[in-house]
Amino acid sequence: MNLSELNSLSPLRAFGKEAGGDLGKGNLGVIVSRRGVGKTACLVHLATDKLLHSQHVIHVSFNGNVEHVITWYKEIFTEVSKGKSLDDVDEVYRDIIQHRMIMNFSQEDYPVEKVLSSLSLLIKQGAFQADAVMFDGYRMTLATEEDIKAIKKFAEDYQVEVWFAVSPVRSDAVIDQWGVPDTLEQYRDHLDVLIGLKYDDKSDKVLMTCVRAKGKDLEKPVSASLDPKTMLVSC
Repeated sequence: MNLSELNSLSPLRAFGKEAGGDLGKGNLGVIVSRRGVGKTACLVHLATDKLLHSQHVIHVSFNGNVEHVITWYKEIFTEVSKGKSLDDVDEVYRDIIQHRMIMNFSQEDYPVEKVLSSLSLLIKQGAFQADAVMFDGYRMTLATEEDIKAIKKFAEDYQVEVWFAVSPVRSDAVIDQWGVPDTLEQYRDHLDVLIGLKYDDKSDKVLMTCVRAKGKDLEKPVSASLDPKTMLVSC
């Protein structure tokens, strides 16, 4: 399998060193967009990239539909592997998903401390040694600053990357030119990477822009165009 070829299609790796490369252990990253633009697909792409490098991923869904998440992983892997030098696509997929754990929580019924307690117990018992945790559908803009600090501490304590895929909840949220809502401002200082997604009608592409990396806002945000059907980097 030619990993370098697969890497070149991964949304985050398209930014290269200019935006800091990978998120890094102990850090928080956010992918934000309006609903339906493709943030979950991007999150699954990032997770798949890690799985292909034999890293362990916990995907935490707050959407209540685990089957939908499983389907996303299969579809994303199929798109990524098309035309690539894989001897047995099904065997490779079966192998990488052994490094993935999917959990499901209701944000209303499970406050942050309970979610983190479940994750901590899973890792402490040695049942699953995670390298990254993906928070899918977590309504960050309804969280408190203390919630985000607690998640940051968890990332640091267990040396895992934590990624969020979020959409603005409030209908009056002001969205900037990169697709980032003003309702995220109160958490911005706690984020190491912030990426906005925005659909561009003229090009029929999804513009993916890194506006914050290594804990600092970028003077010149770095962008990549994604194919809206596959959410892979558009050539």
